[in-house]
Amino acid sequence: MASTQASQRRRGRPKTADSTPLDDILEAGLAAFATYGYEGVSLRMLNRELGVSHNLIYQRFGGKDDLWRAAIDFGFGPLLRIMQGIFDPTLTEPLEQFRLAIRRYVVFSADHPQLVALMNIEARQDTDRLSYIYDTYIEPALSGVGRLLLYLAEQRAIRPISLREFHFLVSHGAATLYSLVPLAILFDPAPPGDPAAVEEHARLVSDVIVEGLRLHPNG
Repeated sequence: MASTQASQRRRGRPKTADSTPLDDILEAGLAAFATYGYEGVSLRMLNRELGVSHNLIYQRFGGKDDLWRAAIDFGFGPLLRIMQGIFDPTLTEPLEQFRLAIRRYVVFSADHPQLVALMNIEARQDTDRLSYIYDTYIEPALSGVGRLLLYLAEQRAIRPISLREFHFLVSHGAATLYSLVPLAILFDPAPPGDPAAVEEHARLVSDVIVEGLRLHPNG
């Protein structure tokens, strides 16, 4: 009975612009750009996937460039907000702040795997789109971590590490587990996105990086 009703809905009139939640469109757009890349996405394809009228996305956003930017803002906006508030004011030990920042970022990436997946496509070419993501989101999101890395190195708490090296270790190393799930499952059938597994992975990554960089006074 349920399948019959679903079929009837699919054969009915497409959803109108007013009846389709904006977040649904942006989520679908972000997922499509992260999967197929900018060149592989068309408004017609997205309209079809959403089951909406053929010009709904155009009515809401205009062209594909406008949709892309709106989807980027939708996806990367939360990343910027969480990174700007990532430090815990109750922690007085800078190394523990560093550990916390890594752990929270990995957990966030597990919940938003499209971001790393999209960057794996966009970052291969020097384009205006890459510049927009970097200037608007990545650089400001990492500014606090960058200052912390410099401070820790100056205090000889850790060996020097550039922000670029740190970013690729965490974002395109540890966090890639969640954008390459089929490959991850070939190594281990346990689902990497299980909440307990995410927490364990985040703790392991933060411990490995912090302890690997830590300088011991008597070492």
